[in-house]
Amino acid sequence: MTNLLEVNGVSKKFGDFTALNNVSLSVPKSSIYGLLGPNGAGKTTLIRIVNQITMPDTGSVFLDGEFLNGDHIKDIGYLPEERGLYKSMKVGEQALYLAQLKGLSKSEAKKRLKYWFDRLEIGDWWNKKIQELSKGMAQKIQFVVTVLHEPKLLIFDEPFSGFDPINANLIKDEILRLRENGATVIFSTHRMESVEELCDDIMLINKSNKILDGKLIDIKRQYKTNTYEVGITSSQKEAFELDVNQKFQTQPAHFKTLGEELKLNIKLSAGETPNDLLQYLTSKGEVSHFVELIPSVNDIFIQTVKNN
Repeated sequence: MTNLLEVNGVSKKFGDFTALNNVSLSVPKSSIYGLLGPNGAGKTTLIRIVNQITMPDTGSVFLDGEFLNGDHIKDIGYLPEERGLYKSMKVGEQALYLAQLKGLSKSEAKKRLKYWFDRLEIGDWWNKKIQELSKGMAQKIQFVVTVLHEPKLLIFDEPFSGFDPINANLIKDEILRLRENGATVIFSTHRMESVEELCDDIMLINKSNKILDGKLIDIKRQYKTNTYEVGITSSQKEAFELDVNQKFQTQPAHFKTLGEELKLNIKLSAGETPNDLLQYLTSKGEVSHFVELIPSVNDIFIQTVKNN
């Protein structure tokens, strides 16, 4: 898979403060790329460089094989965390204006706006002013004007801010559909559950440095500990606890079930397989719960930042 965006050795200082330190990344075409990090890590600076709002001190950026330049503005759609709509303008008037700034003719902009307003069921907002809308309603308008010109690269910075769960799920589905139709997405958020649902690749920045990147599934494999969450009911509970603690590394587990079974986290050693563990457990009692503990993005985020 070829990359749409290449960032090579980018650094940026503001006075004595280093915002980015020799950061590189590759964003594959038609993928969703998670840009993660604590507050102040350097994410916004990197996004501003890709959008040519600010320039790097060193390093280079390429979009679709070309050195990033002013002509690429039309190829990027940016939804900033701090929304930028004019509150006193009417929704339709403003959407048309912003679409034409991105190179669409008035007639084509109207055609595409009708499609999106019908799709998101917001057609009756056309003559409302932005200041009359709730935060979530205004967010929908911002989303539409971001994607309207069908750019190669979409950058969403906290796109679900202000949304209730229903509308957050609606926008999530639209982002996935955009990727399926060929769009490439950079997705920056603190909502780790959204990263789990959406992202193919991730990069983690901390204190201006890249500390982790790669395919999400590969990173999860790297961080897993071969540990299984187990619920078991045994007629000889005390004898079983003594035996299992001698055979395996165990810890008490805390998860919700409908029964009163014994709950354990059991870590396998090298050479031991899940089938070995399951066969052992079924010989000792009735197994009601058996799940491999795959680290979440949130777990990986916290562990990596703390270690760094």
